Amino acid sequence: MSSEGVEVWRGSVATWECDAMGHLNVGFYVAKSMEGLAGLAAELGMPQAFAPHADATLLVREQHIRFIKEARPGAPLHMTGGVVDMGEDTARLLLLLHHRTGELAASFQTVVAHATPRDGCVFPWPERIRRRAEALAIAVPEKAAPKSIGLDPVESRASLARADELGLKRTALGAIRSADCDVFGRMRTELMMARISDGIPHFFDGQRPGSAEHGAKVGGAALEYRLVHLDWPRAGDRVELRSGPGGGDARFRRLVHWLLDPDTGRPWGAAEAIAVSFDLETRKIITLSDEALAAANATAVPGLSL
Repeated sequence: MSSEGVEVWRGSVATWECDAMGHLNVGFYVAKSMEGLAGLAAELGMPQAFAPHADATLLVREQHIRFIKEARPGAPLHMTGGVVDMGEDTARLLLLLHHRTGELAASFQTVVAHATPRDGCVFPWPERIRRRAEALAIAVPEKAAPKSIGLDPVESRASLARADELGLKRTALGAIRSADCDVFGRMRTELMMARISDGIPHFFDGQRPGSAEHGAKVGGAALEYRLVHLDWPRAGDRVELRSGPGGGDARFRRLVHWLLDPDTGRPWGAAEAIAVSFDLETRKIITLSDEALAAANATAVPGLSL
């Protein structure tokens, strides 16, 4: 069993892919993982899995992401991948994003379904792909394993009504454009993360934990994410993001985000994140004072989950 897998992507970090923190934005991490997924699909024997004329595709059900070492403008990166396990019609795939030094920048455990391209009907893997998956078997390294977020099956309670009941803040609102969709008409996977990222300034409303003591030097970063796709918006559908704090300790904060249909109240997806405040000059995580921690935890929503 491989420890790194086969190379599926190679590129670098563009300045326009970076955010106000000066590092690669989480939405673009996921965008690169989707290019890597196409490369891994080809290695599995599905080189046209994301082409308009595909007979079968890989439908992303969820991703577990570890952000391990930040990537800044100009950083050269490459990605390797393999198969962690394969069921009758689903698989857990692993994508590892590396710096030039070999250090991990990020990891993506991606659960996919083998599905028909346009209507998303799931059907069993053919034997030829199963054989190839055995050759691409990979073990999950310790740095890519879940740390603060579990991977147990999810039965989401997300809905607009429940968001109102819990007092979750609206952090984003908009509509899906045709340019936001893949060739099969579904909202692109990376745009779920992009919508969450765009809503973060509203979530903190200019007051990241620790900013009262550290001032303008305080930024933020995500260390771990779990994104679960519950449905796939299409062009013209609207999306509303509701977000809430789940509490934390002096260094790590848990955030929960629900991507909802504001017209029907149903959920499009849900995400859980572990985030930190960090010093933009030293690039080090900030440890909150007792007073700042108490203030941050005072707003936590009890029982908030995916």
